[in-house]
Parts: sequence; C-alpha cells; structure tokens
Amino acid sequence: MKFAIIKERKSPPDRRVVFSPERLAEAQLDFPEAQFIVESSDIRIFPDSAYEEFGFKVADDVSDADVMIGVKEVPINHLIPNKKYFFFSHTIKKQPYNRDLLKAILEKNIELYDHETIVRKNNMRLIGFGRYAGLVGAYNGFRALGLRDDLFDLPKVETLADLKEVKQELDKITIPNIKILLSGTGKVANGAKEILDHLEIKEVSDALYLTSEFSEPVYCRVDVMEYAKRMDGKVGNRVEFYKDPKGYQSNFMPYAKETDYFIAGHFYGNNAPFLFTREDAKDPAFRINLVADISCDIDGPVASTIRPSTIAKPFYGYDPHTEKEVAFNAKGAITVMAVDNLPCELPKDASEGFGESFLEHVIPAFFNDDKSEVLKRAKMTENGRLTLSFSYLQDYVNGLD
Repeated sequence: MKFAIIKERKSPPDRRVVFSPERLAEAQLDFPEAQFIVESSDIRIFPDSAYEEFGFKVADDVSDADVMIGVKEVPINHLIPNKKYFFFSHTIKKQPYNRDLLKAILEKNIELYDHETIVRKNNMRLIGFGRYAGLVGAYNGFRALGLRDDLFDLPKVETLADLKEVKQELDKITIPNIKILLSGTGKVANGAKEILDHLEIKEVSDALYLTSEFSEPVYCRVDVMEYAKRMDGKVGNRVEFYKDPKGYQSNFMPYAKETDYFIAGHFYGNNAPFLFTREDAKDPAFRINLVADISCDIDGPVASTIRPSTIAKPFYGYDPHTEKEVAFNAKGAITVMAVDNLPCELPKDASEGFGESFLEHVIPAFFNDDKSEVLKRAKMTENGRLTLSFSYLQDYVNGLD
C-alpha cells in the first residue's frame, strides 16, 4: 500500500498537513510494509527538505500512490481517478458550493474518506483540528477585547511560531473584570478552556454565574442542557436532544444577561434551537458585547454571526438594532470574531496533533483488516456510488436538494 501526502491547492493557501516529518517517520517505523511519498509543496509549514532528511521521496508526481492524504478540498481538475482520498470535503451537510466536487468524485470512481466521517461506533469523531480552533478562537477573542478597549495589543497568532509562543504572549496581559461564557464540551471547547485556564481565570458554576457579580474575571462552561430546555417543561435529556432537538427551545437569555464575552464552542445540529436571535440581541438586558464564534454557523444559532471573517481581517461589529455590520469597535456594537479556518493560524501544532490521531486510528486500519471498522464507517463513496450510510446525499448530488 502506497500513501501520498498531497499538496494543498485550495485558495487561500493552507499550510497544514496531515503528517509532520517526524510523525510520518513514526508511521514508517510502525508499518514497514507501507510506502510513503510526499508531493512537493512550497506552502506547507514543513519544507520538502524536512521530509527528505527522514529519507522520504519528495516528488512533483505522486500519481502512482494508492491513497492520497490531504487536508482541504482537492480541486476537481487535480483529482486522480480510481484512487482513495482523505480530506475535508465539506459535503456531508449538503454544502451547495461543493456539490460539483462530490459529483466529480463519483464520476472519477474515487473512494472518499472525509476526515469528519472518521468516527467511533457512537459517531464521536476520532480526529480533527478542533482543539486548535478552540485555542486560536479564544485567543483571538481576547485580542479583539484588547484592541477594542485599548487594554493591550496581542499579536496575531499567525505571526507566532507555535502554541508555546501564543501562551507566552498571554502571560503579558491582564484580563479586566469580565464574565465569560463558554459553550460546548468537545475538542473545540476544550481548546478554548485551555486558554482560559492558562490565563488563570476562575471557573464558576452556572448557578453562581447567573446570580453573582465578581471582583475578578470568571468564566462558566455550559452544555446543551443548560442553554436549551424542553418546551413541555419536563427534564431534558442530552442524548434525546442530539437525536431530535425539535421539542426544545433556547434557555440562553439568562446567560446572555450575565455575560460580557461569549465563546461559542458548541456543536450545532439541524433543527436545534438558536442560542440567541436577532430579537434577543435587541433586549436592553442583553449584555454580551464580544463573541468569539468558533463554530461559525452563518445566520444561525448565534445571531451576531452574519458572515465569516478572515485571518487577515478577523473582527467586525454587529449592530443589534439595525441588524447590520459596523466597525468592530463601534459604540453599542457586538464585536464578532468568526474566522472559519482558525487552525490555519497555528499550522505546526495543528498538523502535529492531527497526525498523531491519524496514525493512531486510521493507518492501522489498512493493515489489520479494518478490525474496528473505522474505514468502513468513514467511506462515503465506492464504485462510483454513495455508500449506504451516505445515501442521504443522493438528492444533493442530483441537484434536487
């Protein structure tokens, strides 16, 4: 079995890679029967020479490989027929902008394994960049706070070498007496929590958070059963909510009335209630004035997120009364950070972490008859057709959805 680490070709450029040179060398030691080749790239965070130093062949043509491993979508004209591909296809939610990509994958008889579909039996994701999105997103939120209120001037993450330098910059600042709300319990929220804990911000219970003011900055972490409730007044159930959230409504406003800085690190599913609406944001008691929306669902559960922002221009303002975009530091505006590719700002650490998980969960499946059925669950296409688990995408492929 021959694996190729392919060049990222999506624009804007993404410097991440699934395997760092060191991790790829580890994979070669663990699986000597595997062959690994690296496609030459002038944008990858690790230069070609770093892979060559570990003895890997770097080439412009990797078309003889069986398995192509990348990060972002592969442009249609660079897809090689009859291969296995791993990358984030951004098709499993029927994203309109990638319909043609999935059609091309089927037409070219490609076996697609989306990184998002690499899951456990309980459908929990095994790999991803979530932790790094959380780390960078929370940091960016504090950067916006410092710039907006003339408190401190944190550098952009993309100008720093790694996570160690990010934390060193945080050591130089003092956080004002604000209340911070963090939603979610997964990898994204855990990454954001890592930043909050590094800053030594005190974590408090939701009961105390909702009823008290403090003489120091504090944060509260909430899960879906705190910010959503059953419409019939009965006690909610997390598993039930994820299966079918239609019987639930938002319970977010009590938190919005007590929060200055909201870090959105939750997962938002179809038919789930919005956390806060545009009308909610107009309420005089609505206190949130800064949002780091790491989840970044546009015109969705976080009403102030009206568009994604960019690494180059990460902040904008949302005027809750006009429902329009304004300057990020405009008076009365909610400052929004909604960069949708946050891990790109920390490519070295993100790549190293991703590769560790990929080596643990994916590569072994090629050599142990997929005993945990990781590949079986992840495979979206085969023999020019959608697999059974992803047959729900057929209308999307046909342009009927």
